[in-house]
Amino acid sequence: MKTIFNYTSQTFSAFFLIGVLFSCDSETADNPTGSNPGNNVSEVPIPDGGATSPTSYPGMTLVWEDDFEGNSLDAANWSHEIGTGNNGWGNNELQYYRSQNTSVERGHLIITAKKESFQGSEYTSSRIISMNKQQFRYGRVDIRAVNPRGQGLWPALWMLGSNFPEVGWPRCGEIDIMEMVGGQGRENTVHGTVHWDNNGSRAEFGGSYKIPSGTLADKFHVYSIEWTSNNISWFIDDVKYHEIDTTPAELDEFRRNFFFIMNVAVGGNWPGSPDNSTTFPQHMIVDYIRVFQFD
Repeated sequence: MKTIFNYTSQTFSAFFLIGVLFSCDSETADNPTGSNPGNNVSEVPIPDGGATSPTSYPGMTLVWEDDFEGNSLDAANWSHEIGTGNNGWGNNELQYYRSQNTSVERGHLIITAKKESFQGSEYTSSRIISMNKQQFRYGRVDIRAVNPRGQGLWPALWMLGSNFPEVGWPRCGEIDIMEMVGGQGRENTVHGTVHWDNNGSRAEFGGSYKIPSGTLADKFHVYSIEWTSNNISWFIDDVKYHEIDTTPAELDEFRRNFFFIMNVAVGGNWPGSPDNSTTFPQHMIVDYIRVFQFD
């Protein structure tokens, strides 16, 4: 997710700590307009069918997965980031991230974006991270998900280097497994991108793929990367559509551990703002995430 972090590692730590405290205390005390405080989304329609992926691959071992069973997010795997970040998480985004916009239902993670006033923002959503809990270097990642739809929606399944608190962005590196930009006929296209530091400047290299029919909000698709010390490849439903050679020395970011982020942004520099055509609430539904590593 083309996220520009302008704060230092010390500032990030403060934001993160404040966010955790805020999510546990004052967040639940403030009732956003039109919402039920502390209640998660219930009975969100989950599409039938769509792509699936295998539970094993030749020459690889499944080392971690989250199937989102039970009725709450697994705290051993995920934490919430709370608030509006710095400058709308670096992208002029419009949402306030809250833990209440995350639910786990019927074996699925559901992140819900709403139009509601809360803490000065006109929209709310959720952003979860596996930082300090689940981090990996190399392997294959499969994430089965359904995207939201509508102008101004910006769902993302992505990764940041685990040294982010120490070195900041983009020196930590960023791997965007899946981004979709809502509205204007863009919901049939998946984007896969990497960002890194190149002599003090942000560098990026991305590719995209347009599915043959329908949109990424109609049914489940599987978003994948295969990541080695030499390259990263991107797939949708096991169709490879993009690759980068990471052997150059300036791409050393991608030979280190990374953690996961899942979020639905509203507005921002890339999608633009919602308009009268955008309906809320909108949901990103994740069936599972699996990490395989090479034997």
